[in-house]
Order: sequence, then C-alpha cells, then structure tokens
Amino acid sequence: MSSLTLADSAERDDLGAFTARLVRLEPTSLVRLRTRGDKLTAWAATPFDVLATRSVRGTCDPAELTVSAQGLLTSLAVERGETVDPGPAAGLWGTDVPPDDGWAVVDTVPAAELEKLTERGLALAREHAGPMGPPASLLDQTVLTVDNGAGPPVRIPMRCLFALSGMGFLGGADTGTDEGPGGPVVRVSATGSWLRIDARFGAVVRRRVTALPLFAS
Repeated sequence: MSSLTLADSAERDDLGAFTARLVRLEPTSLVRLRTRGDKLTAWAATPFDVLATRSVRGTCDPAELTVSAQGLLTSLAVERGETVDPGPAAGLWGTDVPPDDGWAVVDTVPAAELEKLTERGLALAREHAGPMGPPASLLDQTVLTVDNGAGPPVRIPMRCLFALSGMGFLGGADTGTDEGPGGPVVRVSATGSWLRIDARFGAVVRRRVTALPLFAS
C-alpha cells in the first residue's frame, strides 16, 4: 500500500491547498508525487497544457506514484495522522516532468503586472472563445519577455498566466522574500528547454516556446 508522510500539519495543509485548487480547476486531474530526499513534490497537468507544481517537506512510498487528485484531497482532509494513504494508483502519468537541476533565475516580475496581463488576456479569451474555449493562437501568444543578459530572452505565453491564475498562485513569490520594491513578485527561471514561474502558492512549468508578442514586453 502506498503512503505519504508529511513533516507537520503546516506541510499537510500546504499540499491540501494545492490539491484543492487543482480539483477546482480540473476535477478529474491526476497528481504525480515524487520524493527526493526529504522533499515531496506534487505535479499536475492543467487544462492550459501547463504543469502546476508544489513542494513540501515529506516523503511518499513508493518514491514516485500517481494518484487521483480527488482521492488525495479527501485523504488529506480526513486522515489527520502523520502518515496518509493517498489512495490507489490512478493510471499512467504520460507527461514529461522537467529536471531538478540546471535552472537559472532570469528575472523577477511584479505579481500585479502579471495580474493585469492576465485580466487583459481573459477579456480577449471571452471575446474570441469558441466551443472548445480560447483559441490556441491566443494561449500561445507571448505576453511578457524577460532577459538577464546571460542568454536568450525567455518568452512567457498567455497559457502560463492562465494556469497561474486558475490555480490561484498569484499574490507573491515563494522565494524567501515575497516583497519587491513595488510589492509582491514572482520569479522566472529557465533551463535550455523549460520555463518555470514561481509564485507564492505554487509554480507553473512549461516547455519553452517562441511566439510574436501580444502585449508590450
């Protein structure tokens, strides 16, 4: 039988909050749980073709397993002991997960700026949405470009901001210092092929894409 062991109640609540946000966004989602040392990382696919992730202090046995988000949320809410049964294995995890190493911080961005860009994108999505939702051309448009001068610019597509907003992650960066000179910030990191945006309550990750900008960078 699989099991989760969380370091304390705060870590349990943290993972529970992540899972609750995921279930609200996509009720049938799966969660990939992975242990590295004393860190337990949860991964989940969002409807925007962007991964959402959150790490807490804890472990799972086996070290990698995939479970239903609904089942995990119920277990975290009901079982209050140190060890939790996350529920039965739930299908195959068919999405690539980025590497643990090789990330470089590119820049920090005010959370308020991303919130404004997201609101503008949502207005466009409502205007142009079809039976299947917003068109891929809108989701893939670059809404922000960041550059630290040490490598190629990193372009952030609208779908990443929709995933951040849909998961309720905006509102400050989980970087140790949530406040920049202008208020809460989020952190943009990248590898050669992946983009990651860390906000206060979690992060979104996607393979890097290039597109013409929709808004000014």
